[in-house]
Amino acid sequence: MFITALPQRENTQLGALPLDLFDAIATLKKELNAVILAHYYQEADIQDIADFIGDSLQLARAAAETNADVIVFAGVHFMAETAKILNPEKLVLLPDLNAGCSLADTCPPKEFAAFKAAHPGHLVISYVNCSAEIKAMSDIICTSSNAVKIVEQIPKEQPIIFAPDRNLGRYVIKKTGRDMVLWQGSCIVHETFSEKKIVQLKIAHPEAEAIAHPECEESVLRHASFIGSTAALLKYCQESPSQEFIIATEPGIIHQMQKAAPQKHFIPAPPENNCNCNECPFMRLNTLEKLYLAMKNRTPEITMSEEIRLAALRPMQRMLEMSL
Repeated sequence: MFITALPQRENTQLGALPLDLFDAIATLKKELNAVILAHYYQEADIQDIADFIGDSLQLARAAAETNADVIVFAGVHFMAETAKILNPEKLVLLPDLNAGCSLADTCPPKEFAAFKAAHPGHLVISYVNCSAEIKAMSDIICTSSNAVKIVEQIPKEQPIIFAPDRNLGRYVIKKTGRDMVLWQGSCIVHETFSEKKIVQLKIAHPEAEAIAHPECEESVLRHASFIGSTAALLKYCQESPSQEFIIATEPGIIHQMQKAAPQKHFIPAPPENNCNCNECPFMRLNTLEKLYLAMKNRTPEITMSEEIRLAALRPMQRMLEMSL
């Protein structure tokens, strides 16, 4: 069992900050020829100032296509690493280097190398929520948007290791009928949702549709009328005739849902305990203030060895080719 250490929220002085952070960031963006990429799970202010908002697949494509000299990645560490893998010549900044990922942490490179060696002849498909070292040991990367599509393109006689998320892996097995070997990793946010409380919400809101991310446990997914990536959930809410939704994923996405469909009502799925555990503590480490300082000081910068980058690049490129 892997124990993930939660990030510590330090109460440090950020120094003198401009009165209008939005204006200051816009000025720095022009000076640096920078682009701000933000995940749907970021706080609302960061989403509103970003040049591009998306899920992991959308952000990987945006990182691969940008002409900017500087990429400011408002997300977590593995996402910024992905941008660096695709853009070795660019400066890639992450507002807070402690913005890690509980799922990525459940897959240490040394242990995964041994796991891979114990299953010779297996093709390794790794969910993008993993470190650059795990990507370097993989044959193909996937996201929650394209995992089913990618697995369906693999010959049926080819055995597969799927890592690191067991819940997404089980969902892909159910959708494709493939028998894959699963690494037993998971996300602390998507495993915290309470089946009992979701059922209670459905009773209290009989017209509401429950929709969920495939990283959730099967007990939660069985109550969902739609399962998909964050981008797919956003699109579904816009297109569905329903006026009320119970959202079983990190609630940061609700900001975009409300902007896209202001007349509809969105209810965040509650966690098992009376806490804000349905919010990713790593994603929430990034703030508008830290984003400004990262651009002003051109640090923290994402770096990695060229050996790891090139090894990780190949499965990333295969993902992009297979996702067309």
